Amino acid sequence: MTDDRVFESIEDLTGFVRDGVNVVSSGPVILLARDGTLPPEMIEGIDEAGRQGNASLHVNGIDPGFANDVLPLVLTSLSQRIDHVKVSEIADYSTYYQPVVMRDLFGFGQPLDAKPLLWEPGILTTAWGPVVRVIAEGLGVTLDEPLVEEVTRRPAPRTVSTVSVDVEEGTMGSVLFRVIGTVDGVPRVTLEHVTRTDASAEPDWPTPNEGDGCYRVEITGEPCMKMEFTHHGENGDHNVSGMIITAQRLVNAVPAVVAAEPGLRSALDLPLVTGRGLVAR
Repeated sequence: MTDDRVFESIEDLTGFVRDGVNVVSSGPVILLARDGTLPPEMIEGIDEAGRQGNASLHVNGIDPGFANDVLPLVLTSLSQRIDHVKVSEIADYSTYYQPVVMRDLFGFGQPLDAKPLLWEPGILTTAWGPVVRVIAEGLGVTLDEPLVEEVTRRPAPRTVSTVSVDVEEGTMGSVLFRVIGTVDGVPRVTLEHVTRTDASAEPDWPTPNEGDGCYRVEITGEPCMKMEFTHHGENGDHNVSGMIITAQRLVNAVPAVVAAEPGLRSALDLPLVTGRGLVAR
């Protein structure tokens, strides 16, 4: 768990690479992008540790990670002109087991006037801003600073019990947030999350075309493109498979990370990562 101990975990990871251990990690997500979030001297500290140990560090996963860095950037290779790239996670979190994240960070089940950490100004930019910056870097554009944050929280219309927290009617039940990167004041890259604890709540917000969770990429320009990526485990649950794909994106990247230049490496630094060797025999 790194979400509640960001800087301590960075010290841990830096120590690993200094000792010659190549590392893949799903957190802290602030390290998905090299530039724009942490002070340059902190990134240089990781790079120097990597040079000392001849080892690399790669932080990724599914979101933040593949669904909003590699996937949209690959899709942009089909573009003639790009006006705006929007990446979304749209999901029912009722079967997502992370009590600290769900109650303490998101604030589900708490009164709407509570002030969980995630909704304090600047925290969304810290957590999801790196993927906006990776997309922008992949497109060769320089974003205005600071990034724009938008948050809409809504009360639960009925009492529901999730695997992480009980959500009483009237307490926070759903949230829609965005982190927006602009260029000369024009929105160019948007990260959006639509997170519910009750799949039937907020019918006016975006919903998956199938199932209870999806990742969506929308590219406005010439041509306009939209792609929806869904997943589920063998038992049918999308939160179970969400854990699997988060881990496997990292595990399958291990050979590329070991072969990479020492220091902090983003998705833009790695070659194509595939499921080599995983075809069932």
